[in-house]
Amino acid sequence: MTFLDKIFERFQRAGSTALLREIRDGQFVSVTGAELLTLVNQGRAFLRRSGLKTGDRCAIVAPNSIQWVALDLAMMAEGIIVVPLYARQSAAELSGMVRDSAPAAIFCSDQALGEEIQRRCGANPVIVPIQSVFVGEASTAEAPYPHAASDPVTIIYTSGTSGEPKGVVINAGNVNHILGCTNDRLDRLMEGHKEPEQVFHYTPFCFAASWIATLSFLSRNSVLTLSTDLTKLPDELKLAAPNYFLNVPTLLERVRAKVTESIQGRGGVTAKIFSHAQKGFLESRHGSGERIDRICLSLAKTVIFPKVRKSIGPNLKALICGSAPLAIETQLFFMMLGIPVLQVYGLTETTAICTMDVPNDFEPGFVGQAIPGVEMRIAENGEIVVRGPNIFAGYWGRPAETAKALEGGWFHTGDQGEVNARGSWRVTGRLKNILVLNSGHKVAPEPVEQALAAEIPQAQHVVLLGNQRSYLTLLVTAPQTDKLPSTQVQAAIDAVNSSLPHYKQIRAFHISTELLSIENGMLTANGKLKRDAIAARFATEIEPLYQKQSA
Repeated sequence: MTFLDKIFERFQRAGSTALLREIRDGQFVSVTGAELLTLVNQGRAFLRRSGLKTGDRCAIVAPNSIQWVALDLAMMAEGIIVVPLYARQSAAELSGMVRDSAPAAIFCSDQALGEEIQRRCGANPVIVPIQSVFVGEASTAEAPYPHAASDPVTIIYTSGTSGEPKGVVINAGNVNHILGCTNDRLDRLMEGHKEPEQVFHYTPFCFAASWIATLSFLSRNSVLTLSTDLTKLPDELKLAAPNYFLNVPTLLERVRAKVTESIQGRGGVTAKIFSHAQKGFLESRHGSGERIDRICLSLAKTVIFPKVRKSIGPNLKALICGSAPLAIETQLFFMMLGIPVLQVYGLTETTAICTMDVPNDFEPGFVGQAIPGVEMRIAENGEIVVRGPNIFAGYWGRPAETAKALEGGWFHTGDQGEVNARGSWRVTGRLKNILVLNSGHKVAPEPVEQALAAEIPQAQHVVLLGNQRSYLTLLVTAPQTDKLPSTQVQAAIDAVNSSLPHYKQIRAFHISTELLSIENGMLTANGKLKRDAIAARFATEIEPLYQKQSA
């Protein structure tokens, strides 16, 4: 059975039971397994009436929704290659991906955005409002297209941190293997749980990890709740009360900062107990600690932590985190509260996953061991290379770049890392992000940025600078500089500098209220820094940092 066969079988078994829902205005809008199958079959009938056929490419540009899920499944069931695109990206960026993938049609939730893409790309492709797909007759129920392992099912575009986004072709064999691995991990996490699993999902479907997670959830005995308003995530989480959900580090770091700020803001005994408990938890990991810290940790586990857990999610068995490095301090913080954070590492080209933490047997600060069937090693230049059934078929229309990425039969991730005796991996940075100082010293910016971000919770981003310069400087973005005094930034830099060799120490900084965003081109679609773009945009602010020090 292919992954689609398993998902559709799950829908049939669910029958009149709700298995997918959106949160709209504080209420659930749900569909049962039977209703979702009907939507899929309506989508298949529409695609056929439109003359679309097996092997065609079709794009979806829309936020997460029940209709998005149904259309994605309908396309794959017809053998159509899905090109998911991020609705928050600019029309200019989206148009580049459309020209590259040349879809026969774009299914769009925003008519104005669709028309702008079409204006930039010419008369073709056809723009189709998503809602128009689900108004006609449904096709008769039939098995999905019988994908061979090598058949492409989707083209997902990379984030483009260091250049133009590339279309990653993922085939049915990739997905079949990865879903087997994800479901095995989730089975271990939910062992002994008899009721349908409650799952919350807010990350956009157009990202590989989010798409794989969604297919995993749909194939399980679960009720999947979709967020529809990121500004209301805390309220939506309380309503959904999930057992687990996929996260990006940014959200977890915000939750940690908010919890800490809230407790410290109360002052008094509660704040003192919490502070001692944190110290006691960290010390207990090394078999040490003062008596007062141990007592406060025991007291916090009884009085404080249960209330915090309830405010985050009363039914949480674990948080799953991927897409970017997670600070070990944040992972340990949630562990202290009694909420495990399970990490996943992978790239779009690895069908989102190379490693996954094993529930009840993971090491904080590491991203888990290689999943079954996948080999990983460190090349001579320190780069992580991977091979296995998760590796993509190639970049769409880019044979030379595909050959380079797969040189020697291994996929070259571009990530630096290390592996311990247990086979657990740690990712230490991106090769392309390395800052090379005039002295010849090389600095991976990510570990330093993580340490600084932990010291400056009010900052939106901290960006290390200094490529081809004589020393490092720092750009800090924050919505309100009056709430982030320069003395605090300097204190954070001093604290971090104290543990770094001289060439990694930061000599100057600039605070800006201009935030980095997807819309202004400073962040990729999945929130990663576009370092070259940032350096160019803030060149005027950065240059004086070097003139002052050298004067």
